[in-house]
Amino acid sequence: MRRIEAVLFASASPVPRADLARIVGQGASVELLIDDLSAELADRPYEIARAGGAWMLRTRPAYAPAVRAAADAGGQVLDLSEFDAAVLAAIAYHQPVTRDGLKEIFGKEISRDLTGRLHARGLIASGPRSPRRGAPYTFVTTGQFLAAFGLETLSDLPDREQLEDAGIAAS
Repeated sequence: MRRIEAVLFASASPVPRADLARIVGQGASVELLIDDLSAELADRPYEIARAGGAWMLRTRPAYAPAVRAAADAGGQVLDLSEFDAAVLAAIAYHQPVTRDGLKEIFGKEISRDLTGRLHARGLIASGPRSPRRGAPYTFVTTGQFLAAFGLETLSDLPDREQLEDAGIAAS
């Protein structure tokens, strides 16, 4: 259990199950060790979170204002423009999606600079080539995207009704 904690503490990105299994040995259950460690951390200001089939340590949301006030956490803030966030959301909901697919969604060309910024931040990656003529590249979200938004899997994305209730999508 302490090995898992040490690896999660030292890692800058979520650690996949296979990597954790390698450090605890074949006979140990990674999931049970994670559960035990989570229970032990219950009264701590950080927790174990799952993101895309991997685990990471993160500050509990209740402590986020204190961390922002005291620490230099500026590099961790996504600071996306509204349009960048909209394009990222479109990729998340429609992946794998081509540049032409994004153009259909937004009614205008999406610049390579914008997708390049999202790619540089590790939020999107190139997906499978589209089966259409010319086999254009597609875009997909990454494990970093899941971690940045506190999602375990893409099925944790809000559905249309939840977006409408939050006033984000039109009814």
